Amino acid sequence: MAEPIYHCSLVEDWAAARAAGEYTVSTRGRTLAQEGYLHASYAGQVTGVLARFYADVTEPMVLLVIDPDRLTVPVVPESPPGAQEKFPHIYGPLTVDAVVEVRPLRRGDSGWISPSLVS
Repeated sequence: MAEPIYHCSLVEDWAAARAAGEYTVSTRGRTLAQEGYLHASYAGQVTGVLARFYADVTEPMVLLVIDPDRLTVPVVPESPPGAQEKFPHIYGPLTVDAVVEVRPLRRGDSGWISPSLVS
């Protein structure tokens, strides 16, 4: 497997994706159709993404572990406006079979706690 990439998801969004066979939530409150791609992260970026974009979310969440080799659409490392670091953007729907693991996320006193990303 290539280096995995990660996507933070609400449990209800992942459940809907499993029923549909594909995941199309780009990021919190935005769909693939609205954004043009799905936001993803490399291992070292997950904690920052949780802190910056999901700090106030209280609904149950999971971390999707994605094998890029199983994707049927391109993954392009890109920098968001104003950022220097690149994030993987998935240009199309994420098929559920590209998700090789689903890790529950839990909240601590100061926000989401990122699970260990070392397999």
